[in-house]
Amino acid sequence: MCREGRPDDNGFGPRIFVGRYSDAYLQRADVGHPGYTIVIWRGRHVAEPMELSPDEASGYFTEVMRVARAIETHYKPIKMNLEMLGNSLPHLHTHVIPRFLDDGAPGTPARFMGADYRPEVVRPEGDIARELAALRRILAS
Repeated sequence: MCREGRPDDNGFGPRIFVGRYSDAYLQRADVGHPGYTIVIWRGRHVAEPMELSPDEASGYFTEVMRVARAIETHYKPIKMNLEMLGNSLPHLHTHVIPRFLDDGAPGTPARFMGADYRPEVVRPEGDIARELAALRRILAS
């Protein structure tokens, strides 16, 4: 994540938000949670949030909340999950996962977060483009 810079599209999805501390990418993988987004820390390399200064932590989490609120506004989920794991990719990032009654696992962690889950299906690019435009409008306001 450090080496990729700040691309408009990181291959996994298009960037919906550019902040001082982070970038957010709407994920193409069809994991059963439309709106699934990853917010990536864009300062110096850190693996854990405890490595951030108080000002960096405040800035990063403010941006994570901004992205989460935009996703909540657009998708209207019944719950939002924010997950920071970093077990297999040790760079600070937050999974923002909208939860729905029909997402296959309401009331439990998202199934796709399991170590052996590898999504093979991607969401239609037309859907991604429409959602990208809507989320960017919300985040710009």
